[in-house]
Amino acid sequence: MTNPFYLLEGFLFILAESLLYPVLLTLTFLIFYLVYQSGKILREYFERREGRNFYVEFFEAELKKLEEKFQGEALLIEVSLLVDRVELSLLKGLDRVRVMVRLGPALGLLGTLIPMGVALSELAKGNLGVMAERMVTAFTTAIIGLSIGALSYLLSITKERWNKETLSKIYYLAERERIKISSSEVER
Repeated sequence: MTNPFYLLEGFLFILAESLLYPVLLTLTFLIFYLVYQSGKILREYFERREGRNFYVEFFEAELKKLEEKFQGEALLIEVSLLVDRVELSLLKGLDRVRVMVRLGPALGLLGTLIPMGVALSELAKGNLGVMAERMVTAFTTAIIGLSIGALSYLLSITKERWNKETLSKIYYLAERERIKISSSEVER
């Protein structure tokens, strides 16, 4: 009779082995996504060098529209909602980069450990060719995963600093609008 723990080990081994290809596909996707995000940040860098900031320009345009529609307390509420919308949009963009900081190394580790299990099994059988192939896969995924995490971290630091600068300008514009509304209500 077969030991139930051997069956459980076999099941977990097959399950772990079946995760290798999704891990490799996800790492490949993350590489392309990192290139895409790098391009977006590079474009934003050049825009900022020209003195342009999409979010500040968007905020100013929306603020003008709100000034035409609302007055007084209603305008203050709408400006507050606009600030929240812009802030949420900035955080979403940052989160897209931050997720790669954690996901890259985690998937790299999974991509390392899964083939190493097979490599050790093949080593026990004396099949050095398959073992070598699996070890190459293991080390490659570790390198790719750590690289994705490191580069994403650098991008997230840059994006976070830019978001703080942008929010500072937006808070200034919102406060200026609040003061303008308060002073116009006092004059009435």
